[in-house]
Parts: sequence; C-alpha cells; structure tokens
Amino acid sequence: MFVPLLIVRNACRHKLRTALTVTGIIVAITAFGLLRTIVDAWYAGANASSSARLVTRSSVSLVFPLPLTYADRIRRVSGVRSVSWAQWFGGVYVSERNFFPQFAVDAQSYLDMYPEFILTPAERKAFLTDRNGAIVGRKLADQYGWKVGDQIPLRGTIYPGTWTFNLRGIYDGAEKGTDQSTMYFHFDLLNETIKKLYPRRADTTGVFVVQLDDPAQAAEVSTAIDATFKNSLAETLTETEKAFQLSFVAMTEAILLAIQAVSFVVIVIIMAVMANTMAMTARERGAEYATLKALGFSNGFVAMLIFAESLGIALIGGIAAVVLTVPVANGFAEKMGTLFPIFFVSENTMLMQVVAAIAVGVVAALFPAWRTARVRIVDGLRAIG
Repeated sequence: MFVPLLIVRNACRHKLRTALTVTGIIVAITAFGLLRTIVDAWYAGANASSSARLVTRSSVSLVFPLPLTYADRIRRVSGVRSVSWAQWFGGVYVSERNFFPQFAVDAQSYLDMYPEFILTPAERKAFLTDRNGAIVGRKLADQYGWKVGDQIPLRGTIYPGTWTFNLRGIYDGAEKGTDQSTMYFHFDLLNETIKKLYPRRADTTGVFVVQLDDPAQAAEVSTAIDATFKNSLAETLTETEKAFQLSFVAMTEAILLAIQAVSFVVIVIIMAVMANTMAMTARERGAEYATLKALGFSNGFVAMLIFAESLGIALIGGIAAVVLTVPVANGFAEKMGTLFPIFFVSENTMLMQVVAAIAVGVVAALFPAWRTARVRIVDGLRAIG
C-alpha cells in the first residue's frame, strides 16, 4: 500500500496544477475523439455498404441519366440476381436549411434489396400500395417530429412544383451504421409526372442497383455490365456500392486529411504541456528522490514513481474524456442535422483515445524519469543544505 499511496499523495500535492493538467487532457482527448468521429462519419456510408450490391451509373457523370430499358438487359447478365433503380429528387422541406436526401425508387425491388431497412409488415404494405406514399428513417422522423400518417410537402428544385407525400412508414436500421436519415418514395409517381411535363426526361433514372448472386464475382459482373452498353449513347460505369460511396468521400479528401492532422496535433500539444508539468514536478522533488536513493531505493524505483504519477494523471483525464465524448458527439450530431447521416462514437475511437492518453503519460514522463534516475545522491541532497 505504500507505493500507491505515495503516488496519490505526490499527484495531489499541487492540487491546482494537477486539476488544470487533467482538465487540459480531458479537453484534448475529447477533441481528438470528436475529430476522429467526424472522419468516421465521412466513411460511414462506405463502411455500411454491402459487398453483394453494385451501382451502375453513367460513365460520364451522375447528372446524366440512363434509360430504364437498361434494367432488363442488366438482369440478363450472368451473376445478377436482381435489379432496382433510384433517382435523386432534391426537394426542399419548408426552407433550404432543411436538407436531407430524397430518392424516387422502384419500391418493391428496392426494399427487397435492402433488408437492413426494417419496417413493420403493416408499414411496408401501406407504402407499397400508396402511390403517394413515402418512408423515412427514424433519425429523420425524430428530427422533424414526423409520425406515420403525416403529409410531407416538398418544393421541387430539379422537378418544379409542390409534391405532397403521405408518410406510410418509419424504418429503423438493422445495424448501428445503417443510414436512417433518408426519404424514399415511388419512382412511378415521379416518372408519370415527368412524362406529362418533360417527356424527353421520362423513363430514365440516375442509377441502377444490382444484387449479385455471389459477391466474389463483383469485378466480373461489373465488367460484363459495362461491356453490354459499350459504344452506346449512354455508356455505363459499374462499381461496388462501397466504391460508389467512396467516390463522394474522395471529393473532400483534403478536408479529411486536414481534420486527421489536427486530431494528432492536439495530442502532441497536450503531450508537450504534460511533459512540462512532469519536468517541473521532478525538479521540485529532486531532494526527496535523492533521499529515497540514500535510503536504498533504486534508480528504477524513483523513475517508476514519476512514470506512475504521469500515467495516473493521463489516464484519469483520458477516461473522463472518453465518457464525455459521447454526449459531446451526440450534441454535435444534433446541431449538424442530416449532414452526417451516421454519427456515433465507435469502440475503435474510444480505444484510440485511451491509447492516446497512455502515450501522453508515458512520453511526458520519459525525460524527467531519465534525468532524475541519473542524478547523484550528493547532487540531489545539495539543495537541502
């Protein structure tokens, strides 16, 4: 009991200094965790994607549509189990500030292809049978206070006019990483309206979603689909769902690198602050450590005291930061709305925070422990005289 008690008393000798150091570690490790969570949120869509699904789009750009007739030809490609399609809608709910993704989809095939969207049988049936029906994710419904049976008006931007949808279901995610901030409605409704207003834009879609028989055949099937439409007026680019999601992440790669760099810079800064604190502590206790050596305690024992104190302070701050990161991240996600559809502190991030705290404690104690261990007894006791 002597050693732990000695370490605790040493740490509490300058209460204000210790409290400020712990506070600094909490702030730094919490910031580190929040920044890492933001990076994770950017990749969440790609990480949650299925290896058994492909996305086929225009080889030129997503803004160029593909004919619906492509669906039957894709189905005939060997290795394809089923095909669905989706079209970005881009409507505005009340004001431009209320941004969230909306897609017109082939409802039956799309829901069959995405079993991670969990609806009750009654909600699923109501959605499939109501041409003006729509479903939204739980996060989106909670954000705007929607409930099943509500009418949701959207002002079209790409497709002008006011579009009113009947909310027939609120889906939950089968896993924590499932997107629950998107709205889906019937493609047929959109297509029929386009036929009346813009006949040339009818019977086209933005992307086809392809379900594979065997995920291991993704490369072969992708090549076969693109070869089918080679030299046509609308050539295609087929890639895995993950690669499709990562193509959007790549557009902001510089921002992600900057955020990751800042997250590590924060740790380096608090490491320097902690090292300065431990150096001051070791200097102040030079005579005490020399006395311990004179009583027969080894250099390793003295160094261990410094390491233990540094690690104790760092871990207290680190553990407190891990606990604090969750409510901070939840508050941040609430303020961001649907900007980050999937936003939560992962176990990997928490582990990185603990490792960062341990690293801060170890590195901060290295030089003071080494220097104190090397000081001769006579030099250390000279301050007493």
